Amino acid sequence: MKKAYIFPGQGSQFVGMGKDLYEANPLVQSLFEEANAILGFSITDIMFAGDEESLKQTRVTQPAIFLHSVIQSRVLGDSFAPDMVAGHSLGEFSALVASGVLTFEQGLRLVSKRAQAMQKACELQRGTMAAILGLEDAQIEKICSEIEGIVTPANYNCPGQLVISGEYSAVENACEAMKEAGAKRAQILSVGGAFHSALMKPAEEELATAIQEITFQKPLCPIYQNVTTTAITDPEKIKQNLIAQLTAPVRWTQSIRQMIQDGATDFIELAPGKVLQGLVKKINKEVNVCSA
Repeated sequence: MKKAYIFPGQGSQFVGMGKDLYEANPLVQSLFEEANAILGFSITDIMFAGDEESLKQTRVTQPAIFLHSVIQSRVLGDSFAPDMVAGHSLGEFSALVASGVLTFEQGLRLVSKRAQAMQKACELQRGTMAAILGLEDAQIEKICSEIEGIVTPANYNCPGQLVISGEYSAVENACEAMKEAGAKRAQILSVGGAFHSALMKPAEEELATAIQEITFQKPLCPIYQNVTTTAITDPEKIKQNLIAQLTAPVRWTQSIRQMIQDGATDFIELAPGKVLQGLVKKINKEVNVCSA
């Protein structure tokens, strides 16, 4: 029996997240106060009692989800003993801190830099993402390759659910083609931009500079990264995969299958919600899933 801890990305946030942890634990309070100082604004005010629009801003959402996941891992203390870890997009940064590759401060600073760089890239060129339900991955890949402009698979979430990303008009055209091909749904998402596509290249370059300045430590267990989907423990490889992640697809389905092949039986999600647990169950019904 092997335990795999998994960490979510954007989309699992809600107002009030983390408030119960904060009120119950002095360690949590000190970590949140440290985060407020590092970020230069009170993220706790927005997380605990802000409005949805404020929490939805990329510069707020990404640090908020990161903080919630990492603090949950700290609260577990010695009982946090993963055999392997993985994070969905942003969640990879949470996984790297939880497994000792990065310190809390290094992780939070990188996440904040990532969020700001992505926001800037979104403003440079209008892009979007769309959820495609009910088609095979290969069909979606083929349709994307035939559309004029930039549109590409971005999130392989689970069988029958793939998110595409790219230039707005190209994504719109791809959605029409997906519907014609028999997709149950091809819906444009209300996101700030074209994450995990070539439109994120300026953000990737900016984040690469920040990542290269940090010495990564060896993780306490293998991490299954979005780019390669295989068990990685080499700090230099982890670094290169993390840089490539912004423009490459999140291969979540493939990562979970590889973890199961490598012995994972229990998937524990450190998150404000249960988004990843649902995806894991759709990938493989036999494994156990739960919240931390």
